[in-house]
Amino acid sequence: MSQTSAALGRIHPSATLAMTSRVIALKREGIDVIGLGAGEPDFDTPDFVKEAAIKAIRDGQTKYTNVDGTAELKDAIAAKFLRDNDLTYKASQISVNVGGKHTLFNALVASVDVGDEVIIPAPYWVSYPDIVNFAGGTPVFIKAGADQNYKITPAQLEAAITPRTKWVLLNSPSNPTGAAYARAELEGLADVLRRHPHVMVMADDMYEHIVYEDFEFTTIAQVAPDLYERTLTVNGCSKAYSMTGWRIGFAGGPEWIIKAMAKLQSQSTSNPCSIAQAAATAALNGDQSFLAARNIAFQGRRDLVVSMLNQVEGIHCPKPEGAFYVYPSVAGLIGKTTPGGKLIANDADLIDYYLDDARVAAVHGAAFGLEPAFRVSYATSEEILTKACERIQEASAALR
Repeated sequence: MSQTSAALGRIHPSATLAMTSRVIALKREGIDVIGLGAGEPDFDTPDFVKEAAIKAIRDGQTKYTNVDGTAELKDAIAAKFLRDNDLTYKASQISVNVGGKHTLFNALVASVDVGDEVIIPAPYWVSYPDIVNFAGGTPVFIKAGADQNYKITPAQLEAAITPRTKWVLLNSPSNPTGAAYARAELEGLADVLRRHPHVMVMADDMYEHIVYEDFEFTTIAQVAPDLYERTLTVNGCSKAYSMTGWRIGFAGGPEWIIKAMAKLQSQSTSNPCSIAQAAATAALNGDQSFLAARNIAFQGRRDLVVSMLNQVEGIHCPKPEGAFYVYPSVAGLIGKTTPGGKLIANDADLIDYYLDDARVAAVHGAAFGLEPAFRVSYATSEEILTKACERIQEASAALR
């Protein structure tokens, strides 16, 4: 009789991927379901990036590379960090991995021991606590609700830090809320971290380039240069460049953690795909002007979804600063009953109702550590979003 490991038993399947699988299965049955669960831009990878990949194939760049990235890609990443974030990293301070999730996994597994605590603001991306649990650490959650725009305060951070705290994880703009920390807010958190020199900071900046209106993105090592030596700045090509399937994530940070990540990667995936690395090099070095047009489209979609969801009695949807998610609170719908007589006891019940009766798929808030709420990805057309929100409006109005 086979048995899985204790480490595997400490994690759960991804709730976002599980919902995506349900949508795919329903569509295969011919059911008209609208999927708003996947965090994936509907825009295509830019043509100049595709052409770079094709050229790499034709040029025979199909062999093993350095375990944690080609020299060319590391140079492009270093240039990106300097250009966009005023951060200087040498090649020995840069890690290239098989997607942003892999970057986070490598960093946490390479540095966290049993008894170590990792502070995670909630709502959080679903994989954060599971990776910490897999590594044997203890996730410590700081809840930040809609009343504080889903962002933790310096006082909350101060109260959560203990002698066992190893990392604080900051995701801005956030998955699942789209909330982003302004420079002054990061400075407030940095003041707390200065009082606790044993705490490392992991800045997940995957949605850096998807921000709206006059919001100025900054990352914590940029705002607080004195924290540079204990900050790992994580990013990737998936979201801004519509390269989710190419699987390229990266990080800049202290040499000791970069070296540890490479050691772990040498015994797991080895190098990221050589062709994807060539494509990522082109993406980072190429013309970035297309990003502005895409952000205008995303902003229009955000405004549409926020407006339509806030028209529903019982739903409160804050307007986020970035990413392509909204995270509406649904406290006003909990305790109601569906037309079929089923009690909506929690946000998971509500999401099941939306899927079964309205044919709209989203992800319930409990999966992200703060309920009752749900996450909507608006990385699709305004036509589809309008139809989905109309269905949500009608289904919500039918609750009694």
